[in-house]
Amino acid sequence: MSAQDKTNQIDEIRSQIAVLKDQMNKANIEAKKMAERRDQLNGQTAKIDSEIREIKKQRDAINKKVHTLKQQRDMVRVQIKPILDEIQAINDKKTELKKKVPHIRQKDIQKEIDKIDWKIQTETLDLQEEKRLIGEIKLLETQLSGYKKIEKENKKIAEQLHERKTLDAQADTFHKELSEFAKKSQELHENMVVKIAEVKKTKEEADALHKSFIENKEKNRNLRVEIAVLTGQMLGIRNAVREQNKELREKAIVARQSELAIRNKEREIADAQRSQKLQEEQVLKSKLGAQAKEKFDKGEKLSWNEFQLIANDDDSEDNDTQK
Repeated sequence: MSAQDKTNQIDEIRSQIAVLKDQMNKANIEAKKMAERRDQLNGQTAKIDSEIREIKKQRDAINKKVHTLKQQRDMVRVQIKPILDEIQAINDKKTELKKKVPHIRQKDIQKEIDKIDWKIQTETLDLQEEKRLIGEIKLLETQLSGYKKIEKENKKIAEQLHERKTLDAQADTFHKELSEFAKKSQELHENMVVKIAEVKKTKEEADALHKSFIENKEKNRNLRVEIAVLTGQMLGIRNAVREQNKELREKAIVARQSELAIRNKEREIADAQRSQKLQEEQVLKSKLGAQAKEKFDKGEKLSWNEFQLIANDDDSEDNDTQK
């Protein structure tokens, strides 16, 4: 794989990591929101639980009061039963007494007694008549005593009825009070049932959020692992590219050094060839110059090149002299 291919692969992995990090950041934001909502719901649950405990405490206290009132009411009702039995017994006794009294009204008997008594007191009667009237009064009083006994029993009934009325009033008071408490207890119970349903719903929502929160955390953990794996791959490829580039640089350096060595060698060869050529030219020039000078000394005719050789040679000698 070429370095460019590896670089492209690194860019692709970097892009994948960026996408995963974006997903992880979004998941973290969502997890934070879920945690805040979960904690809020847990706070509401704790508050409602406290309210339920308080309502239950009030309801239990009221139920205890209702139980006490029921006992008090029932105790009063138990006391009423003997009174009713006593009234019934008195009524039975009255029925028997009424059978013995004459079919004359009580006030008529009393009026007759008063009339006879007045006659005895105001009129002059013989002894026999007086005894007869006294006997008649006694008979009437005997008849009147039955009514008096009935009155006495009526008085007893009135007393029993009064006591029963008092007990009925107490029982009614207890019943009314316990009814009010029972109603309040029912209201508290219904309120508690509503609260329990509310706390159940809130707890279920909080549990669902907590479950999602845990799942989100697990998802983030997997994303971090995936990012770590991709990062490791990217670093491995980057190191491979670095090593490959280092190798290429070293090869380039070796190539440049080899090329430089070849160029230096070529330069040395060229310099040597140039130097050799100059030497050969100098030798040839010296030889031709000597020949031209020999011809000049002999007075022979020189060519232009030969004349130049002699002139240059003289200049070289002058330069050497000046030095």
